Amino acid sequence: MDVTTDAAAGAAGPWLIVGLGNPGPEYAMNRHNVGFMVADLLAERIGARFKRAGKAQAQVVEGRIGPPGRRVVLAKPMSYMNLSGGPVNALREFYKVPVERVVAVHDELDIDYGTLRLKLGGGDNGHNGLKSMTKAFGRDYHRVRFGIGRPPGRMQVADFVLKDFASAERKELDYFVDRAADAVECLVIEGLERAQGTYNS
Repeated sequence: MDVTTDAAAGAAGPWLIVGLGNPGPEYAMNRHNVGFMVADLLAERIGARFKRAGKAQAQVVEGRIGPPGRRVVLAKPMSYMNLSGGPVNALREFYKVPVERVVAVHDELDIDYGTLRLKLGGGDNGHNGLKSMTKAFGRDYHRVRFGIGRPPGRMQVADFVLKDFASAERKELDYFVDRAADAVECLVIEGLERAQGTYNS
C-alpha cells in the first residue's frame, strides 16, 4: 500500500471501538463482559497492550487495522457498566471522534448465544452500558451485539449476565469472540452494510 492511500485512510481520524464490561478479575468471564473479551482480542491482533488512559477512567490501545490501515482506538471503560458513558465520551472528545465512528461491542439478551447483530443507532433494550453511553452523547453510534440468550427458568436477568459463561458455552466462546472481532474489523474497513451482510446471522 502506498503512502498516499495510508494517509487518506487516517485522514478522517480514528474510530473508537468500545468493549463494554465491568473491571476486576471477578467479572472477567461473566456474560456481561464479552465486550471486554472482543476488545482484548482486537488488541492482541494489533500487537499492543491496554494502558490506562490518563483521567478518562478507561484502558486504551491505539493502532491500525487493515489494510487499508484504519486508525482505531480500542477502549475498555474502567467504571462499572452503568457508568460507561462518561469515560467513553471523554475519550471521544479527546480523540475528536464523531458519534457515528463509535462502535460499542456488548452482550445482548434477546439474541441466541453466539449470534451477532450489527446496527447503527437504536434503543438500549435495557442494557445499562448502552443507556449510559446514549445519555452521554446520543444514540447514533454503531453497535456490535453479541447474543447471550435469555436466562433459564426464573433466574433474574441481573444474576444471569453477571454469571460466567456455562461450560457448554465456553467450548464455542473463543470461536464466537473471534467472529465478533472479525465483524468489528469488517465494519470499520468495509462499512456497516457489508458487515451486516456477512455477520448478521
